[in-house]
Amino acid sequence: MTAAPKRPEFRNINAFTDLPSYRLPAAGWVSILHRVSGVLMFLLMPFIIWMFDTSLSSEFSFARFRAAFNAGLGFIPGWFIKLVALGLIWAYLHHFIAGVRYLWMDVSHAAVSKEFGMKSAQVTLIASVLLTLVLGAKLFGLY
Repeated sequence: MTAAPKRPEFRNINAFTDLPSYRLPAAGWVSILHRVSGVLMFLLMPFIIWMFDTSLSSEFSFARFRAAFNAGLGFIPGWFIKLVALGLIWAYLHHFIAGVRYLWMDVSHAAVSKEFGMKSAQVTLIASVLLTLVLGAKLFGLY
């Protein structure tokens, strides 16, 4: 009679050796990115408020707002302002779509399954990236 091989024990996870080889499922990526997008929107709240205020105050401030996206603002180039705005667009879209996914999972008992979690996570990731690309193309003047 042969002895069964000993099962591996995982007591501690080393961030440098274990995490690079770990394959996170799509639902895990959605969860992490949901938190990242929320933090990004929170940290960039002053920029969001500035954009909102400058775009609505007057015709002169709206012209300055548009010029900031084209020519820049002070030492900050216009492409960088557009890139930050694109990051905010992604953060909002991902946070919103993932939030709807989580609400649906909270409300519907049928939505709490491995298959639904995998498919809805993939839809969330793909939809947020595709919508960001469409709005980013508009932001950078491609249409």
